[in-house]
Amino acid sequence: MAGVDKLLAPIAGRPLIAWTVGAVSAATSVRRVVVVTTPERVREWQGAAWLAGVDAVVAGGATRQASVANGVRHLAATDPTGHARAVLVHDGARPLVSVALIDAVADAVQVHGAALPVLPVAETLKRVDDGHVVETVDRRGLAAAQTPQGVRRDLLLGAWDTFPPDGEREFTDEAALLEACRIPVHAITGDPANLKVTLPDDLRRVEQALSPAVTRVGFGHDSHPFGPASPLRLGGATVDGAPALWGHSDGDVALHAVADALLGAGGLGDLGGLFPADARTPRGIASEALLGTVVERLAAVGLAPAFVDLVIIGARPRLGDRLDGMRAAIARTLGLDESLVNVKASTGNLAGDEGAGRSISARAVATLRAARA
Repeated sequence: MAGVDKLLAPIAGRPLIAWTVGAVSAATSVRRVVVVTTPERVREWQGAAWLAGVDAVVAGGATRQASVANGVRHLAATDPTGHARAVLVHDGARPLVSVALIDAVADAVQVHGAALPVLPVAETLKRVDDGHVVETVDRRGLAAAQTPQGVRRDLLLGAWDTFPPDGEREFTDEAALLEACRIPVHAITGDPANLKVTLPDDLRRVEQALSPAVTRVGFGHDSHPFGPASPLRLGGATVDGAPALWGHSDGDVALHAVADALLGAGGLGDLGGLFPADARTPRGIASEALLGTVVERLAAVGLAPAFVDLVIIGARPRLGDRLDGMRAAIARTLGLDESLVNVKASTGNLAGDEGAGRSISARAVATLRAARA
């Protein structure tokens, strides 16, 4: 990459590093993000709009291990009680990392103490000396390491007590340091799409993967029975005189279906994973807040709603004269023109619980575009 700053290379209108940070921030397992960069960049990056939501930008060191240590020590200084928290270390040049892989590494750390994603080596390996093949290397048992690499914070800090980050011995990654300390590292299945930008052609491959020309489509569905409370919240609107739908939130199945469709299109899981129906999510929370958070999660990975088609299914109440208000409310939450939101109502041919008036369900299809830089 001679002459090219790959981390600031423009990809679909945003620096490559912004895509990476957004992908990491979108994972439900991630609570804080620290970006480590060269000392001369710290002030510039602290004020960069494309790093909004990052906990801190700190100066790195002369080596990878020194830079990682600076970032982890910042976390330790600002969270002194989080000794057993998982720390994930991710290459800034891997913008295509998936939420699923990040969460899988974090989960594995909770079970095993340390983990990293790996891919089996598919090609035959040769040892070359002075332009000549001198040996074929047995690839059985070999794997290529990826990031994020994860480890409990106390284990990592303890490893640096044994091998100081600024010491003579240099490790290529965190797993190598842990191996030297005889700390087991659990291997999980990596993701072939988790490309590390290393060669100039890698930028083209990343650009294609994140191109706004590629339409991303998601489908969402939700259903809730009627409950004893009132009034009904549906499509971001209040329907007076109708009972509310039963649920942990306000029960707005229409907004839930839209949220799930958007999350699906963005590859960000589902609404239940983002807002579990337990104490972590306030009971009775407004579904507009849930949908707004989904829009923020999409923005963090460089995506934005483009179009939504929603159908609400139920025999009661009659919704014909309320659909325009719902369309306006949904468009407002999504930051779209009303012409890009379509809302329909159906009795479901009076079949099932919806047709019997016991529940309301909703189905939505959503498309995404690249967010404007």
